[in-house]
Amino acid sequence: MLHEEGTFRGHNGLELYYQCWRPEGTPRAVLVIIHGFGEHSGRYINIVNHLVPRGYAIWSFDHRGHGRSPGRRGFIRSWDEFREDVRLFVNMVRQREQQSPVFLMGHSMGGLIVLEYALHYPEGLQGVIASGPALAQVGVSPTLLKIAQLMSRIWPGFTMDTKLDATSISRDPAVVAAYQADPLVHSKASARLGTEMARAMAWTHEHALQWRLPLLILHGGADRLVPPEGSRRFYERVPIADKEYHEYEGGYHEPHNDIHCDQVLRDLEGWLEAHLPR
Repeated sequence: MLHEEGTFRGHNGLELYYQCWRPEGTPRAVLVIIHGFGEHSGRYINIVNHLVPRGYAIWSFDHRGHGRSPGRRGFIRSWDEFREDVRLFVNMVRQREQQSPVFLMGHSMGGLIVLEYALHYPEGLQGVIASGPALAQVGVSPTLLKIAQLMSRIWPGFTMDTKLDATSISRDPAVVAAYQADPLVHSKASARLGTEMARAMAWTHEHALQWRLPLLILHGGADRLVPPEGSRRFYERVPIADKEYHEYEGGYHEPHNDIHCDQVLRDLEGWLEAHLPR
């Protein structure tokens, strides 16, 4: 397995950290992973270790204000920054991997990002996977949400600790412990990020009928951070036949890191295999 790290120029010229894992030779396909709120690209090693030996290349980057990328922690001025960062990254990956089809996968906030992105820019994607996408009210107290709505208008950079419950990400204690000890993980969110995320969520639901790409949604049935109802509602409104939904009974927020991760990885691999160009 080959591992590469570097930076690329994101929206408004910000240099963002990326990494990729590749097999020897030309990959059968490329999976671009877009991580969730407060975490980073290095938390998807289960997927890397499963798919790279099977001939897939995995590319991912750290959002602005996250992980090894610069920027105030948890702050954006507009949701466009996330979308345009993804567009520029996907364009770079497609230039580097010209002989391989490209799939786009996002988790949690990243799941919302890839759904909203693919509604704007479906060209050049073989399919989209959304894992626990933030399509319903996230696990933040109503009081904090009301404060964020108010402060976004008068002080967009006002930042709060979301106090997300780390024990909700997985039923595997080792995963929770690693998350809590990870210096690249944070729980800070600006008022503007909160309101922009709510706006993106509403827009994505409103435009579900325009969805045209092959779609896979994975969600934990007992997800307390992002309830699965939002995924179900979006999935039901998607008008195409080439769509698939897996809800894992008792599963927590990170399907790929939960105790049923072997089944999740098999489901992901099977869907990818079924959507490779013939």
